[in-house]
Amino acid sequence: MTEAVERDQMHYDVIVVGAGPAGLTCAMRTKQLHPDLEVAVIEKASEVGAQILSGAVIETEPLDALVPNWRDDPPPICVPATSDEFLMLTKDKAHRLPTPPQQKNHGNVIVSLGAMCAWLAPKAEQLGVDVFPGFAAAELLFDNEGQVAGVVTGDMGVDRDGQPKPAHVAGIEIRAKVTVLSEGCRGHLTKQAIRHFGLDKDADPQTYGIGMKELWRVPEGRVKPGHISHSIGWPLPNPIYGGSFVYHLDKDRVAVGFVCGLDYQDPAFSPFEAFQQFKHHPSMHALLEGGEILSSGARALVEGGYQSLPRVEMPGALLIGDSAGLVNVPKIKGVHQAMRSGLLAAEHLAESAHATLSSEGFDQRLRASPVVAELKKVRNIRPGFVKGLWSGLATAAIETLTFGRLPRTLSNHADHQQYRTLDQAGFDYDWVSRDLAPRDRLASVYFAATEHDEDQPIHLKIIDPDICFDRCAEEYGHPCTQFCPAGVYEIVEDDDGPRLQINAANCVHCKTCDIADPYQVINWVTPEGGSGPNYTNL
Repeated sequence: MTEAVERDQMHYDVIVVGAGPAGLTCAMRTKQLHPDLEVAVIEKASEVGAQILSGAVIETEPLDALVPNWRDDPPPICVPATSDEFLMLTKDKAHRLPTPPQQKNHGNVIVSLGAMCAWLAPKAEQLGVDVFPGFAAAELLFDNEGQVAGVVTGDMGVDRDGQPKPAHVAGIEIRAKVTVLSEGCRGHLTKQAIRHFGLDKDADPQTYGIGMKELWRVPEGRVKPGHISHSIGWPLPNPIYGGSFVYHLDKDRVAVGFVCGLDYQDPAFSPFEAFQQFKHHPSMHALLEGGEILSSGARALVEGGYQSLPRVEMPGALLIGDSAGLVNVPKIKGVHQAMRSGLLAAEHLAESAHATLSSEGFDQRLRASPVVAELKKVRNIRPGFVKGLWSGLATAAIETLTFGRLPRTLSNHADHQQYRTLDQAGFDYDWVSRDLAPRDRLASVYFAATEHDEDQPIHLKIIDPDICFDRCAEEYGHPCTQFCPAGVYEIVEDDDGPRLQINAANCVHCKTCDIADPYQVINWVTPEGGSGPNYTNL
């Protein structure tokens, strides 16, 4: 659409983009500390929690601070941790190892983070927060001084060619004194803000992983509620970082997940296939056989930690949660960090509101907090795995024993630069035949309940299509057809030869393509509000 669009405006003191744990915590705490501030949260999913996916074992300290009596009315899925195990898998066996200190979960609880956020949203509204699901933040607003002045929500009812349909509704300008970006990993506006203000100029490149999760109901008697299992090793070869989680819930349900770093070198590697292979390890197959899959999903997660932490404030806005990159990878936890950052942001906003509501000074506040201190203590563990599993385990042991006091800080490198070309790549994965659901990526998309209007603009923009066949095909063999867990990218043959088909309706909004494309010509932008996956209890 080339014509200027006249937009309605809404005005708030604080606008929060993203109704995840960081955003909801920030909004709620801001109203608790300063009830007179007008606060709103916008969320691109059709309902709060519908696109939230995490392990998730959580440390409860920030939740205790936010909702002191939450144990009297807990989230829908909330199972106290009872036992831990840490396994090294070979193709046929599981060897129990000592549980790393970071992964001991006494006092923690297993939740569905999506269900927890849906449980928090009404509590936010009771405090006076306006919560708007189904509205995707499409672009940042700037004032005459170049300060962030709010956001514009995406237009609704636009066809694939960008033209208004009969039901077209223009997006709204939501103007605010401070904009809080809590979009999660690789957020659309966060990416713009980091680039526009150069927030990462003094940081290492951010690094990422892809996490895939399924919720299963298994035959009675197999689940041990509260049991937590993590594994490393098979089905991944030594050079690829990653591992699994299995969390035992209630009602004969288990959450099964798999994470691998996106710095792997083989462009033909499929993270989705690795996850399905893990489910066919003898110990896992025995747990899942005869059960039924209830829901599934995928999302990217930030792994860069302390070295990749960008500046988290800019004129008129700030970053919290996964938008800032606060996941503690060795703990396999980020929810407590996200909520802590939300609490800190709220305190900062409430204090500054007594003078002039401002984002100024938040970066210093966050870096002086326990949030960043926790990241610094484990800063070398994730980059220590770049040289393989055994090198990583040795680095992790030294870092743990010294409490992160090693004088040297290892560097992070951009994931998309790590690929080997086809003539250099290739690993022996030693995989097995499969019989558990889902059989393929399209079947997995069914269990994610993802939905996009087929006639809406494609939200996966190929900046330079010629690269796909001129260079990427020859050098890397179209890795987008392998790393996407939802089968969005497909090479099809027609009368004119091979072409790249984008099945955008399959997209589960994991952002892996935006991260892992070797030439960075794929740009993920927000689709129409309400589009995307509709996860259940993930």
